Amino acid sequence: MPTQRQLADQIINQAMVARQHDDEAELDDCLSLLITGPGGAAGLQVVNRALLTYLLHEVEQAWRRGWQPAELVRVARREHAARHGRLMIDVIAAQMRGYAAATVDPPWQSQLTSLDATVWWEHDDHYPTVWGERQGLDRSAVIAIMIDMCYLLATLPPIEQVGPMPGTARPSRTAPPADLDQRILDRVRALLAKAESTDFPEEAEAFTAKAQELMARHRIDHALLIAATGEREQPITRRVGIDNPYEAPKTLLLQVVAAANSCRAVWSKRFGFSSVVGFPADLESTELLFTSLLVQATRAMTQAKPSTDRYGRNTTRSFRQSFLTAYASRIGERLEAATGEVDQELADSAQAAQFLPVLAARDDAVRDVFNQQFPELTQQTTTINNRAGWASGRAAADQASLHGRESVTPR
Repeated sequence: MPTQRQLADQIINQAMVARQHDDEAELDDCLSLLITGPGGAAGLQVVNRALLTYLLHEVEQAWRRGWQPAELVRVARREHAARHGRLMIDVIAAQMRGYAAATVDPPWQSQLTSLDATVWWEHDDHYPTVWGERQGLDRSAVIAIMIDMCYLLATLPPIEQVGPMPGTARPSRTAPPADLDQRILDRVRALLAKAESTDFPEEAEAFTAKAQELMARHRIDHALLIAATGEREQPITRRVGIDNPYEAPKTLLLQVVAAANSCRAVWSKRFGFSSVVGFPADLESTELLFTSLLVQATRAMTQAKPSTDRYGRNTTRSFRQSFLTAYASRIGERLEAATGEVDQELADSAQAAQFLPVLAARDDAVRDVFNQQFPELTQQTTTINNRAGWASGRAAADQASLHGRESVTPR
């Protein structure tokens, strides 16, 4: 006869098969057995440990397929509900117990800190019970959510690996460039915070323009420093979450900001993130500017008041969709024009022969990595069906313009 643990594992596996084949009757039978436990009350803790063990295994497998902590929580919330995301955080925290902090990549560690992923329960055998009490759920609801998460994790497709898995990270040797990055980026963050907080468009424009100027200088200084030190820096991939509502225009804004900072971005619609390829310092600049412009765009969008159409219907959604699309399009035009000005300044400078080949080689490296990671892409069009929203969005982008920057030749 199989043991209680073997029975519990068999029931979980059968539940996964039932979910795969949309067999609701079989799934209900499996859930009932897991709720009561094989062999009655004595089997409840056996089921608890079997479910948590299954989740821990699938989380590790998801990491091997390229997923990171924040992305797993995001997809749990998108595919199901907030409670599923909270369960995912706990499972991630439990899985991380097996890794020394020194072997966890800093960006990965930052995600864990942001998620507040900590083991707050005392015994794994009791975890589903105490988690249900904390969430105000009975056992049947807890078991259903855990099976949801088991199936979600088991069926996630592979995505691009963007950093070392926990247990394999090694200390970075690029301390001098990192120190330079931190000084500049702290100043950029301060300027963008001022741009986001002011109620005066002219001030926001000035702060944002100065921040973009610093980032442009920073990109050149960083590239030349890397070349001078002989470091072999390579492009990497970073994934940026894109949340509802209005995902399409938001990802368009990220794409134009990425292009202005010598990066490339592609959107994964189902999972709610964009993958951005570039050098680390340029990725940092891209994310900083995108976040700030999105804050400014959202504030301007909510201040603009859409009207009803001639039939009396509310046009808020179409207005805001068109607003953000126009905003992203106009920002892209302005960033492209600004990039052209910077390129001309570089070409006319006395040091052009020194740094232009370096920057060109970095652009080629980003393109090659991007094409290798994403050889097949599909384009998605965005429909504009609100003229007032489009006009307001372009006007708001003009107020967030990035003109007025000073020369960006190296000092």
